[in-house]
Parts: sequence; C-alpha cells; structure tokens
Amino acid sequence: MALDQSFVGRSYPPTDPYEVGREKIREFAEAIGDGNPAYTDREAAKALGHPDVIAPPTFVFAITFKAAGQVVEDPKLGLDYSRVVHGDQKFAYTRPVHAGDRLSVTSTIESIKSLAGNDILDIRGEVHDEAGEHVVTAWTKLVARAPEEEA
Repeated sequence: MALDQSFVGRSYPPTDPYEVGREKIREFAEAIGDGNPAYTDREAAKALGHPDVIAPPTFVFAITFKAAGQVVEDPKLGLDYSRVVHGDQKFAYTRPVHAGDRLSVTSTIESIKSLAGNDILDIRGEVHDEAGEHVVTAWTKLVARAPEEEA
C-alpha cells in the first residue's frame, strides 16, 4: 500500500529535551572506535574552543531517529515498519553538540516516493538547543520494501 502523499510537509511536535551527557558521548565514541580526545577530555575540548566535550558527528542519530518515531508510528501515514530498512543518513551542523546541551527535535516529512513497489520516506529532523538555537539538521531516508510475491 502506497504511503499517503498528503503527509509531505507535515511536521510533528518537538520532542522533550534530551540532555547530552559526557558519559554518553564517551560511550558512543568508544563504540564507534573514535579516540578523538575532544570526545572524552574536557581540557582537550576546551583547548579547541568548546565549552565541554563534543560529540562525534553521528551521535545525534540516536535522538533524531527516536524523534522520527513520531512519523513512523503515525497510523494515518500507513507505514508498515516491519518492512522498513534504513536507506541513508546525512547531517548538516551549525555547531558541534557538546555535553550539557539540552536538545529537542522537530521532525518533518520532506518527501514520499514510490519506486519499484517500495515506499521511500525522507524525514528531516531539525535539532535545536534549549535557547532555540539551531544545532544540526539530520535527514533520514527510510525504505519500506514492497511485499514479496507469493509463489
């Protein structure tokens, strides 16, 4: 079943703030194998002009993907999540994420396409800090695979 095209441009309410912690950043950097000291050492981060440790660029995926859940779980959209695979991810930063940030995400459906029976959903997540300043925009592409033909 094709997704409802009238959802293109629809935005969902901002998420509750997510507080970025030093330990979460350290765990994430360790998990991806990135030993950049700016991710784990406050003094190294401050020497680079940051107020605290900064997060690796892909760190915000966890909060933007969770925020995209508002889209995915919208029953009126008609997305069968059991058929969804993650197709692509992009980020555009205004500034790095750092420990102590309280970030909220507003998700918007940018496009819905059908290709070879697959539905392709592009979601833009605008991430702002507690002061309302833009931090990063994340684009997530989800592909809902077409049902397989029965033999």
